Amino acid sequence: MLLIRCPHCEQDLPELEFAYEGEAHIARPADPMALSDEEWRDFLYIRTNPKGVHFERWRHINGCARFFNAARETVGDKFLATYKAGEPRPDPATLTGEGK
Repeated sequence: MLLIRCPHCEQDLPELEFAYEGEAHIARPADPMALSDEEWRDFLYIRTNPKGVHFERWRHINGCARFFNAARETVGDKFLATYKAGEPRPDPATLTGEGK
């Protein structure tokens, strides 16, 4: 079982306490009505699926009920960092140690 740290509660808790809410840092279109059907489809459904560090949005559903972001390494399925929604995305190189 994965342990996820809630940055609001500051506790490491089992993944069953949380709900995955999709990819993090997705910018909403400024004018959704101006998008073509294909552009709207891409905004709603097309997401990255990287091998390596992936930034995700999570919610602590069985606790504080607040949203937060997480950096997860997809190959080993390990959480590298969690941070409050609205905070800047950390540099992936510093999370994996490649920036040293």
